Amino acid sequence: MSDFTLHTKDTAPEAAKPLIDNSVSAFGMLPNLHAVMAEAPTLLEGYQVLHKLAQETSFNAEELTVVWQSINVEHACHYCVPAHTGIAKSMNVSDTLIEELRNDEVLSDSKLNTLKETVLAVTRGRGNVEETQLKAFYDAGYAHKQLLEIILVLAQKVMSNYTNHLAETPVDEPFKKFEWSPK
Repeated sequence: MSDFTLHTKDTAPEAAKPLIDNSVSAFGMLPNLHAVMAEAPTLLEGYQVLHKLAQETSFNAEELTVVWQSINVEHACHYCVPAHTGIAKSMNVSDTLIEELRNDEVLSDSKLNTLKETVLAVTRGRGNVEETQLKAFYDAGYAHKQLLEIILVLAQKVMSNYTNHLAETPVDEPFKKFEWSPK
């Protein structure tokens, strides 16, 4: 059992209080992940900045969901898979794509599947990716920019996935209906 604190604005360190306000403003609630991260305000701030930047990448909603969820599933994050299921639904990503990602299946869209395979190659290889995978990525219509943006999103997901593993962060009430566990 985890002994990490789920902070509120009242219990959080002073430096985390405006960051908690940012979270509530952005999500309409204080996500449990952010409540845990508030213990280390620099972590919460870094995560918020990377989340904002991830949404500013050149990836469309489906592509960003592929990048987020491929990493979440690979890292077996009990918290982020349900949270990003809810986020994907709010971004009008198809239920088919959402379920394919959650179940770690080959994606029915070949371009998105190439993106998924590249994300996993970057993640598993710690940035060392075979030339054949890079060629497939570029042949699918992606460029160096998107390859580098995968690294940005991976950094964000390492912060959240690893925090959730350490803290055993409870899934937020709105996302409990999307609970997930690895195969």
